[in-house]
Amino acid sequence: MIVHAFLRWIETARAADRAKAASVLARAYAKARIAPDDRRAAEMAMIFLLDDPAPKVRLALAEALASCADAPRAVILPLAEDQPEIAAHIILCSCLLTDADLVDLAAKGSDVTRMLIANRSHVSRAVSAALAEVGDVEDVLALLENEGAMLSRRSLARIAERLGHDADIRALLLDREDLPSDARHALVEKVGTALAGFGLIQAAVGTGRVERITREACDVATIGMVADVAPTEMPALVEHLRVTGRLTPVFLMHALCTGRAEFFVAAIANLSGQEERRVRSILSDGREAAVRALYETTGLGVDISALFAEATMLWRREAKGGDGLHSVSEMLLARSRAMGNAACQAMLELVERLAIAEQRQTARSYALIATREAA
Repeated sequence: MIVHAFLRWIETARAADRAKAASVLARAYAKARIAPDDRRAAEMAMIFLLDDPAPKVRLALAEALASCADAPRAVILPLAEDQPEIAAHIILCSCLLTDADLVDLAAKGSDVTRMLIANRSHVSRAVSAALAEVGDVEDVLALLENEGAMLSRRSLARIAERLGHDADIRALLLDREDLPSDARHALVEKVGTALAGFGLIQAAVGTGRVERITREACDVATIGMVADVAPTEMPALVEHLRVTGRLTPVFLMHALCTGRAEFFVAAIANLSGQEERRVRSILSDGREAAVRALYETTGLGVDISALFAEATMLWRREAKGGDGLHSVSEMLLARSRAMGNAACQAMLELVERLAIAEQRQTARSYALIATREAA
């Protein structure tokens, strides 16, 4: 009966008074201070207040019910779709919003709505996936910075694909250990593209040299990445590199000469279309003619296939106790120069340049670590 009197009263009450009354009613409901027989009537009263023209009335409801686990969904859902200052309380705090509710809100809501969802204390994988698909830079930044957000590897890859052009997004993604290797490589490429696009760098160094330096830097970063890639991820990384045109003869030769065996086997299996087990067997125990035939199935020319076969034979010998894997490329380059094979010599000189660039990067990392330990 008290609720009935309340409904009659609000018809003539001022907005400020209606807001205070709405707050009292909602808080009483949330704290179970309303008799069981009157709770249904109280719910109907709160649903009626959703149509109040004064935002402060609906705000009072949202503030009182945001943390209530027993609030009526018929009140919670409309409040979550109300004006941002009203919806914020519900979206940020209400445990009654299901994943389906939040995905729906993310799809049809504004950027403010998505930002609120991204800042919830817990964001499930499903909701994170929705934000990864439709969110703008600011909402996705909030999602990546939210320790309570659960992001699948697929969602991280999708964010890298959609928003990897943004420097802040790239930085947060590259700091994550669970970022898939193919997505990590794509971001490294974007970093290189961003640096190469600076007019000041182009003017100082020259467009041609910028492109070469950028490509070498990306190749070095990729080679370094290969060592940390889990075996289960290797096929996906190799496929990504093939699609993006990174599995060049120079890159493959460098991988072979520096002993990146798992990556090299996966790459040759991908390019040749043969089973990895067969490729591994040929490379480790096959005769030179069989090794050369394998390389020819990848699309390498006859001369280059012969060079790769020779490198494989040298790699086997050096791996069993020679002077070191880095000497393979040095021996091949010396032989190519002696034989006057210009094509092979040109390729191996690029391999040498890539090896030097990698060694310089390794030296920088070593010096940095040494400096930190000495401090």
